[in-house]
Amino acid sequence: MAEAKKKPRRLILHNFLSSEECKELEYIHKSNSTVGYRPNVFSTTLSHLIATNCSHFIVPFVPIRERLKEKVEEFFGCEFELFVEFTGLISWTKGASIGWHSDDNRPYLKQRDFAAVCYLSSFGKDFNGGLFHFQDGEPSTIVPMAGDVALYTADSTNVHSVDEIIEGERLTLTLWFSRDSTHDEDAKLISLLSEKMMNSSNDIPWSNLPIMASSNMYWFCPEATAGQRLGFYICCARLYVLGFDIYSPQGKSSFSDFAELLMESVQLAWRNKLFGQEFANILHLLQVVQFYCWKHLELLNSNHKVKMCKVIEISQSKQENIDAMKSLILKDHQLANTVLSCGNNDHQHSFDWAIFSAAVAAWEDYTYKLHKKLVMSLPYWKMQGIIYDVELEGS
Repeated sequence: MAEAKKKPRRLILHNFLSSEECKELEYIHKSNSTVGYRPNVFSTTLSHLIATNCSHFIVPFVPIRERLKEKVEEFFGCEFELFVEFTGLISWTKGASIGWHSDDNRPYLKQRDFAAVCYLSSFGKDFNGGLFHFQDGEPSTIVPMAGDVALYTADSTNVHSVDEIIEGERLTLTLWFSRDSTHDEDAKLISLLSEKMMNSSNDIPWSNLPIMASSNMYWFCPEATAGQRLGFYICCARLYVLGFDIYSPQGKSSFSDFAELLMESVQLAWRNKLFGQEFANILHLLQVVQFYCWKHLELLNSNHKVKMCKVIEISQSKQENIDAMKSLILKDHQLANTVLSCGNNDHQHSFDWAIFSAAVAAWEDYTYKLHKKLVMSLPYWKMQGIIYDVELEGS
């Protein structure tokens, strides 16, 4: 018994992730998240990225997963024993909380041996509330700061809770590890990626444009009311809280079929201007806008020479189209602002169409490079049966 008590239970690592790694994962989450596993929680899993044709976004996770697995094995003395059981980006918004529990207290999660929680946002800056508490032992409380990581055994020795989020969005990269190879996430992901590649051809290459999932995966509705759909559509709401609007070139006649509308092309509107380029769907537009928000300062200070896309005045008929779109997919505007607004929308006052045009080109280059590395790495992953950071020439 005394020997068991000496076994390490938890480790806190400060500044384990760089600021740029945190920002990139935040970008991926805010561009792809769906309704999460509990109220006021949003999630982005690697399998979901594959399903929505965003497999290339797995690439930034790979070296981080490796480093975390090595650190867990080293600290807990289980070298070469572990498999990654789950990888996901999880954000908690206003009202989300969890009472005392351990990660293995549900029968279907008994395979989980260790957890790694990587904080991608900071308490007091990006959100308030959301402190992480252990029921006993030290440290008893973790104040989440971007870049820090908590490693702990996923058992009854690490019963923990999370305070209710008061405001903002608390974002983490969460990994669980298992000694049971039948729960190896890598094997499942490699299978999905291989199937995706097999279904592509030379005539129709594996594209890096996103495909929408079913609409219920994106619809946030805290209180389902019979006969009335309240709440908001996550992808669109993230655009609206940033100060943007959405225009549908298909016209208002298509608004009667919500699911079909989500598959159609859209355009970006800001104040009284409309960006000329059409985007494949709302998810495509969201990814480019979030990329602009992430890389705005970098693009502003660079010498990106791209042809600016045509920007036109919004006519009355187009404004009616925009208003109809908003009423369809943003039933509760105040709720969207409360849940998703981060309080850091400075670009609303300095939005620059020329910089946005540069962001469109930069996003295409960014996703192409990720896509290329993924395609080149996959044969090695299949051969080894694991997902790892392959050293490729010219990468």
